[in-house]
Amino acid sequence: MIHLIGTYECKADTKGRVMFSAAFKKQLSPVFEEGFVVKRAVFQPCLELYPMKEWNLMMEKINKLNRFNKKNNDFIRRFTAGVKIVEADALGRILIPKELCDFAKIDKEVVMASSVNIIEIWDKTNYEKAIDEAANDFADLAEEVMGNTNADELS
Repeated sequence: MIHLIGTYECKADTKGRVMFSAAFKKQLSPVFEEGFVVKRAVFQPCLELYPMKEWNLMMEKINKLNRFNKKNNDFIRRFTAGVKIVEADALGRILIPKELCDFAKIDKEVVMASSVNIIEIWDKTNYEKAIDEAANDFADLAEEVMGNTNADELS
């Protein structure tokens, strides 16, 4: 599993091409040639960029769901809606399909933020708004999510 680090601002051109930061290129160099999958995020108005290996691991988990359960089938359909394979060009840019740019309201100013093993791609204004809104409740959230965990369980 890959563990990405960093948040970087970049620009999208009129065609929807976004360039990886040098830091992300370096971190992703072992998987850069395999391509990526970009999809709508589940909880936020942003996109999620999966290195192909990470996407395949996710698909292994999803493939274990019983498709004769309606909720599972509905989840699979929604989770994979609008999914696209993207590859980086020689300059280290990816082309984000228009319908996904529209979903995330990506225009010019973009933030690419690591989220453990994937990269979230945000419109800069929406990213800053989401961070500001989350900051108010982050201490409570951190306590709820991580406060009841033994340190040994995390290692």
